[in-house]
Amino acid sequence: MNVRKLNRLKDYDYSHGGCYFVTICTKYRIDHFGEIVDGEMILNENGKIVNQQWLWIGEQYNYVFLDRFVIMPNHFHGILIIINDVGNGRDRSLPKIKSLSSLIGAFKTTSSKMIHQMGNNEFSWQKSFYDHIIRTEKDFYNIQEYIQNNPMQWEWDEENILCLEKI
Repeated sequence: MNVRKLNRLKDYDYSHGGCYFVTICTKYRIDHFGEIVDGEMILNENGKIVNQQWLWIGEQYNYVFLDRFVIMPNHFHGILIIINDVGNGRDRSLPKIKSLSSLIGAFKTTSSKMIHQMGNNEFSWQKSFYDHIIRTEKDFYNIQEYIQNNPMQWEWDEENILCLEKI
């Protein structure tokens, strides 16, 4: 029997205000979003949908602020900030804050549906996602830099299937 590893921090409230770094991969690490040319990501139609739906999360939920993000050929990195001063769901006049998992689920569901409607029925996100709770300013800036430089590092990226073939 396979025992699934828990991805989230035990007993942590992921609807709590804070900064989160997320990485979401395509199933089997298949390149669905475009290609890297001279260190720059060139989005195809699927990649443009992913971009649109990430921005939609920030528009849809007034307590979500989106910081730096990058779409890579087969994965996505982004910083999502949940602002906790808009309510907790007890007061029905205030919005209930969705957890990080619910927000990422909405992003994955809507982007998948739109990509399928464009005719790419082979597309699928990998189950779950990686998250890191950003706790310090230094960590925040290091992650911003990592995201910004990710396309230039693609040749050596562990998510790049062609990189693995070179080893």
